[in-house]
Amino acid sequence: MDLLEWFTSNDLGEMFFTMMVSMAPIIELRGGVPFGTALGLAPGQALIAAIVGNMLPIPFIIVYIRRIFYWMRRKSPRLNGLVDKLERKAHLKGEKVSKYKYIGLWLFVAIPLPGTGAWTGALAAAFLDMPLRKALPSIFLGVATAGLIMTFATGVVVSTVGG
Repeated sequence: MDLLEWFTSNDLGEMFFTMMVSMAPIIELRGGVPFGTALGLAPGQALIAAIVGNMLPIPFIIVYIRRIFYWMRRKSPRLNGLVDKLERKAHLKGEKVSKYKYIGLWLFVAIPLPGTGAWTGALAAAFLDMPLRKALPSIFLGVATAGLIMTFATGVVVSTVGG
């Protein structure tokens, strides 16, 4: 049995695959829930796998992103444009979050629209100097809220398309 077959032929493999998809920036949980459901997972299994996968990189982003950006700038000045773009995005999104602090962070992450999500929320938290122990619960609540929205939306689409 090859690896791809394992990822798509049993619940454990499908959950692991869903977690990996949900860890990816941009795709995150918003793509992970429908992906897991399409693989054949029950909606609850897809939701749990997507939440776990989406949350795994978040503490590392909050704690280390500034050091990573500094290292990128030092290592290769050609990456300055990318780092500048990501920092601008974090500051722009951070303005929306900063007014309401942790509730704002939760709501920002919870809205399943492009440009929102756990990765961007973690970037904003890092650049707003939010402590990990306070930012992480807000981001988790946002991910769980977005996950419930996506699970419901996926179920509606599947039931509409499927019959």
